Amino acid sequence: MSALSVAVIGGGAAGQMAAIKAAEKGHRVTLLEKNEKLGKKLYITGKGRCNVTNDGGRDGFFANVIRNSRFLYSAYAAFNERDMMAFLERNGCPVKVERGQRVFPASDKSSDVQRALDRALKAAGVTIRLNTDVREIMAADRAVTGLCTERGEEPFDRVVLTTGGLSYPSTGSTGAGFEMARALGHTVTDLHPSLVPLETMESWPFALSGITLKNVRLTVRKGGKIIYTEQGEMLLTHFGVSGPLVLTASAYIAEDPAGTELSIDLKPAIPAEELHARLQRLVQENSKKAVGGAFSGVLPTRLLDAVFDQARIQPWAPASSFTKEQRTAMVSALKGMPLTVKGTRPFSEAVITRGGISVKEVKPSNLESKIVSGLIFAGEILDVDAFTGGFNLQIAWSTGALAGGSI
Repeated sequence: MSALSVAVIGGGAAGQMAAIKAAEKGHRVTLLEKNEKLGKKLYITGKGRCNVTNDGGRDGFFANVIRNSRFLYSAYAAFNERDMMAFLERNGCPVKVERGQRVFPASDKSSDVQRALDRALKAAGVTIRLNTDVREIMAADRAVTGLCTERGEEPFDRVVLTTGGLSYPSTGSTGAGFEMARALGHTVTDLHPSLVPLETMESWPFALSGITLKNVRLTVRKGGKIIYTEQGEMLLTHFGVSGPLVLTASAYIAEDPAGTELSIDLKPAIPAEELHARLQRLVQENSKKAVGGAFSGVLPTRLLDAVFDQARIQPWAPASSFTKEQRTAMVSALKGMPLTVKGTRPFSEAVITRGGISVKEVKPSNLESKIVSGLIFAGEILDVDAFTGGFNLQIAWSTGALAGGSI
């Protein structure tokens, strides 16, 4: 097979992997990135540690893909999490596996992941052009012919579009790729922020901004039906709630968040009956104190005050006057502090974008467009996404590897 000229638009995770795999097959590959450096989003993932993948195996991967998981069968088969871990090790970035099978660079530095990609790009002979804004993908007779950049029109045999979604626009994810695809006849499904903090109607979290709730259970109801419940950690903020539990919960309601009901069990390890008995015992042992003093060890003071407000209990009232009805109300609040979702935070705070290029218009076997031959997609620009834990980056690596490796 003769070498082809290949343009990869977007130097994120998927784009870099696509460029490497295409170049390793002998093609002349140019990687075009609008930013001043490659992998800008990689540097901020995992709070700067870069959760590169998840070592949960095939079943674990597909159980965590939310949208269009079957579309990814070929991509995962072509390049899975073990392939990615071996790739990093081979290119000088040792990795480690942590809780939840999350995989990180052994150094805890996302920059080491990018250095590994830099080595592979150089070894494969990829031409890299930074600070380059692609304005249009050119096509004729339903086939790619090249690109239009600030240099003018440039011919290419294949174009791989890996410009990402709309999340973290500061990293260059502005949605330009969606417009390029639309201009060529592709459908872009509705776009929503996902894995994102939630704004609440109730204001009590605002006053407690910065407090982390550990070992709590978050339950999410939509139309009275439980759609998510999990124990873990979350954060109270000046707009509502955030943290691991909330980000995961947001994936279930990304398309229609408003009005969703949340319930926080602050004492998930203690059954309601036992909690009743404990509160009664505290009242008996501290009958000469005020209610607030009697229950001071139950929760941190500011959080306890929010529980009192929810249960309509006056903390300054004498403990000796604490009634059975009040105890029931307090147990109810401790086991289910209610919140109503007002909406999600913006794309600038979202880990991923829900929606993208319709997978019905893309061949799953090689990720080439069914509409324009020679146009190939990979990464977050596609309408596929997953929960947190390294799965979204693995989608990027897998689709990037299939996109480049199939040319």
